[in-house]
Amino acid sequence: MITVGSTDTRQCHGDEISYSVLHRFPKQQGEHLLITARNADSKPCWVTSYPSVILGDTSNVLRLSPKDAPGGNTRITLKPGGKVYSAVNLFTDSAATHASGTFSLALRDQTGDTGPATEQDTFDGKGVPSKFSWTSADVTNWNTTKPYDF
Repeated sequence: MITVGSTDTRQCHGDEISYSVLHRFPKQQGEHLLITARNADSKPCWVTSYPSVILGDTSNVLRLSPKDAPGGNTRITLKPGGKVYSAVNLFTDSAATHASGTFSLALRDQTGDTGPATEQDTFDGKGVPSKFSWTSADVTNWNTTKPYDF
């Protein structure tokens, strides 16, 4: 059995992880993008911290949510088929908003450096492509349970 922080497991790389992105609560309080990352490889690997996310065609990497629980430096081991979750919190504070249906995502290592990015499309609960709007946004640490699962 592999434990959290085990040295027997290597870090996950982008090409062995599959992602899905669910746009939850569009245009409502609590609107967010639920990111699910699944280990699609036949060997375990680990993730840490929070994903590096750039929304739409902007160039700003989102910061960690100040409301997130501490513990982002912990390694979470993903067995083959295992999943972890993160959320991009979307805030619309003014009329000057951005809009998109895509964003870039990369995994971070324990030093905060990122690997190669992959572009992700967002979908609603029925599997239909979904656009989102924001004036500001932040992201949560990877977790074994879904954030905002209500």
